[in-house]
Amino acid sequence: MTSPIDPSAGHTRFERIRLGLEARIVPGGWRAWGYEFLLFGFKQGWACLFGASMLALLVATHLFYPRGAWLPRYDFLTLAAVLIQALMLRFRLETWDEAKVILAFHAAGTAMEVFKTGAGSWIYPEASYLHIAGVPLFSGFMYASVGSYIARIWRIFEIRVSRYPPLWAPPLLAAAIYVNFFAHHWLMDARWLLLAATALVFGRTIFWFRPFRRYRPMPILLGFLLVAAFIWFAENIGTLSQAWIYPNQRHGWALVPPAKLVSWYLLMIISFVLVSLVRTPEPMDAAPPRD
Repeated sequence: MTSPIDPSAGHTRFERIRLGLEARIVPGGWRAWGYEFLLFGFKQGWACLFGASMLALLVATHLFYPRGAWLPRYDFLTLAAVLIQALMLRFRLETWDEAKVILAFHAAGTAMEVFKTGAGSWIYPEASYLHIAGVPLFSGFMYASVGSYIARIWRIFEIRVSRYPPLWAPPLLAAAIYVNFFAHHWLMDARWLLLAATALVFGRTIFWFRPFRRYRPMPILLGFLLVAAFIWFAENIGTLSQAWIYPNQRHGWALVPPAKLVSWYLLMIISFVLVSLVRTPEPMDAAPPRD
């Protein structure tokens, strides 16, 4: 059975499927909780589509891409990423506003990659034609996949916030974090001060998301931490596929240092702020929970 919500209101087949699943009438109790959990997983998987596709390509090309091919593996990854992005726009799995955010992520990420590889923070061990200062262009898409995920969950889960900080504070914090990613090579590393500033700015903010009927709350800092942990896990897979390697992995794979979680956590602030420039955070009281 379905509720009166019209699933044909979606713009794409996937949107119609999502709306159709949300429109189902499910008995209360454990069935409702179980259904909401499965629907949450479906929405998360849909939001991760670009990033999961890139991660699958990293692993598949590591295992099966022919050595010595006329097209280097890194360039194949770049062209495949462009194709995935084009298909997502063509089939309206992604909006143009979301694509603009992803482009901003690509530019900011590539600039950081050029600087960080020059400083010896990590290396790309394989050759490529499509690169800037030795950094293959597919690397920017790895940052873009984070932006894609955040932009998509914002839409898919109908994100709302409560006790959001003044609108000037998050961009200022994000700018300071981005500058520190570069400046700490010459000046004091301010990441611990920035972590404290993050708690000061977002400590009271609640992130509301709707997996099924009702909005569910989560402290926004916890949300940043969970996503950062997922990215760290994905990065371990990326380095295992030798898409890039850290200095401690030159002579064989080793776990990416857990301290990198701090970097990814701070990057989540930048990611969230970039998306918020396109999708202004809406207060929770503007969209009361649906029963």
